[in-house]
Amino acid sequence: MDITSLVAGLLAAQAGNVQTQIDATILKSNADSEKSTVLTLLGASQNSPANLGAGIGGNLDISA
Repeated sequence: MDITSLVAGLLAAQAGNVQTQIDATILKSNADSEKSTVLTLLGASQNSPANLGAGIGGNLDISA
C-alpha cells in the first residue's frame, strides 16, 4: 500500500467523522424543536399566570 492511498483513506475517514458530528448536531436540534412544539401543543406552558383567568393564581388567605 502506497502513502498516497493511505493518506487518502485517512482523509476520507476524517471527513466521514466530521459529517457524522454535523448529522448528530442537526438531529439534536430537530429533536429539541419537536419537543418544544409538542410541549406547546400539550399546554405545558400553562403554568405561567398570563394564561390563567382573572383571580386565579393569586395569594390565598386561609386564616379566616
